[in-house]
Amino acid sequence: MKNNQSNNDLSLLNTKADELIQLLKKGDIDKEHIKAIQQKINNAVENTSGLQKFDAFSGLNQDQSRLDMVTNLELLLTQHQVDSRESKKYLFHERLKRIVLIGIAVTMIILGLAMIIMPAPPYFEMFTIFYFSKDDGITLMDVISVLIVLTGVYLFINAILRKINS
Repeated sequence: MKNNQSNNDLSLLNTKADELIQLLKKGDIDKEHIKAIQQKINNAVENTSGLQKFDAFSGLNQDQSRLDMVTNLELLLTQHQVDSRESKKYLFHERLKRIVLIGIAVTMIILGLAMIIMPAPPYFEMFTIFYFSKDDGITLMDVISVLIVLTGVYLFINAILRKINS
């Protein structure tokens, strides 16, 4: 039923577009009024697509030849208008993602270092992997803390390198 309704909507949209074209061909309307109608249609199309505009550009295949990629990019640019407001919104979202990733990485590094430095309860230190002396050594908690620190360093480096590349 939903497919049938969308087909009806598409056919109605096509007939309305044909009617609009016929009215414009008659030439009874002045240019200012035509520009106002065009702006209205552009705004309606812009409001329905939202941030999905940039997702269409991710569909470009890197394995194609340069000429095919340029042709596809030209087609996408004609179908999806990209203005500075939309690109600023997209860049803001990307920067926010990077900042959050850097914040998580720094938190993990600090948490891991704090776990290594601060004394742990005896029930955490019951498994000693390597003894330096009779009472001191590397415990399982130390190994887990180092893994947390290394994960934080990896996330931090990944966020910084992604920022430089983009």
